Amino acid sequence: MSFRKEPPYIHGSQSKTAVVLVNLGTPDAPTPRAVRRYLKQFLSDPRVVEIPRAIWWFILNGIILPFRSRKSAEKYDSIWTRDGSPLKVHTERQTAMLHGQLEARGHEVTVVCAMRYGQPALPDVLQQLKQEGCDRILILPAYPQYSATTTASIFDALFRHYTEVRNVPELRLVRGYHDHESYIQALRQSVLAHWDLHGQPDKLVMSFHGVPKRTLLLGDPYHCECLKTARLLAQALDLRDSEYVVTFQSRFGKAEWLQPYTAPTLQKLAQEGVQRVDVMCPGFISDCLETLEEIAMEAKAEFLHAGGKEFHFIPCLNESAAWGKGLMEIAEQHMIGWPTMSNMVAREEQKKQSEISAQRAKTLGAPE
Repeated sequence: MSFRKEPPYIHGSQSKTAVVLVNLGTPDAPTPRAVRRYLKQFLSDPRVVEIPRAIWWFILNGIILPFRSRKSAEKYDSIWTRDGSPLKVHTERQTAMLHGQLEARGHEVTVVCAMRYGQPALPDVLQQLKQEGCDRILILPAYPQYSATTTASIFDALFRHYTEVRNVPELRLVRGYHDHESYIQALRQSVLAHWDLHGQPDKLVMSFHGVPKRTLLLGDPYHCECLKTARLLAQALDLRDSEYVVTFQSRFGKAEWLQPYTAPTLQKLAQEGVQRVDVMCPGFISDCLETLEEIAMEAKAEFLHAGGKEFHFIPCLNESAAWGKGLMEIAEQHMIGWPTMSNMVAREEQKKQSEISAQRAKTLGAPE
């Protein structure tokens, strides 16, 4: 076995901790060539498409990539910003926000972002952290709900990378946070902020990214975790069952996917006389193609065309203050036991604990 080149081990070197926020990825540019390169990497992942490799290779390279790349590039171009891909921009900003939150809490950690597909590639980021001497790494996926198609694919890439590393760092993995109180509260505040400005809709639609129904039947918990997120958020908003609906978007191919599907549901609501819907995508922590183009543009047009009167898209959590706090709390909880506190903060904490212990001993020793 060949190993990656890495710095020599130095006895007595200071331990360092890193948090890596990992998102799905994005093309480098809204062009057919860049989108084709991205889609090839994404759709070649056996976690994403569970079809025999030989058959899928022909379908992917002979049918999908030649014809879908240009159409997808047009979609990306419709949401591209001056700073680049919205997903990458928001992920970078969330990374800076998380670092600031952890630093304010007294943690001395490196916080970086990586992409499962595209740039910055996760293996390259891990290699850079190795060069910087980070020997404790927390992997924080940008997926609140676990799925083998997303979260497990990150873990695959992580473990594959370290099969070629001699001195493997201590690793911790955040499997998901679909029911984490800070995540639910951040969603709640984003909805309430929108309603404070625009009033409440006839129906709140919570649209999650879809996966083939087969994954559910084979034991993937994604569907159940989406439903739990929706239920907890509805409870936090004091919504009755009749006031919200859960749907699944982004179907691909002819196989049955998780239902109900988002677009047909919106059309049906309009045909039934629902005048206004608000649509949010709780499974995405950053706005991206699936939220800005598929929902805010395509789904809106379909709802209005079917007779609906008012369509509101509620943005993802992005860089909201509540989500900054939520990300920090999730990361902090998973770093418990790691010596990440700065010396000054650690001394203050030690002093505080000593005072508490002394007071407790004094109380216990006091005469009755």
